[in-house]
Amino acid sequence: MGKTMIEIKHKTTGEVLLEVDSGTLGCADLSGADLSGADLRDVDLRYANLQDAKLWKADLWKADLRGADLKGADLRSANLLDADLSGAIGI
Repeated sequence: MGKTMIEIKHKTTGEVLLEVDSGTLGCADLSGADLSGADLRDVDLRYANLQDAKLWKADLWKADLRGADLKGADLRSANLLDADLSGAIGI
């Protein structure tokens, strides 16, 4: 049986921004990914590598970003309301 494919979609258009060949985004390597406007509400991104990722206007409401590496990530206008950033690096 193959891995589950996760699609990260744009929050308003539904356009697929990135497909990740994994069952979870926790610990995923998303470094440098263009996730501008992504719908990442309530998503488990614990310990994910988001270095230099473009998260401009991304919706990270209630996202679990504990221990995530956000060095160089573009979080301008991102919704981080109720996101857990405990131990996140680079913010």
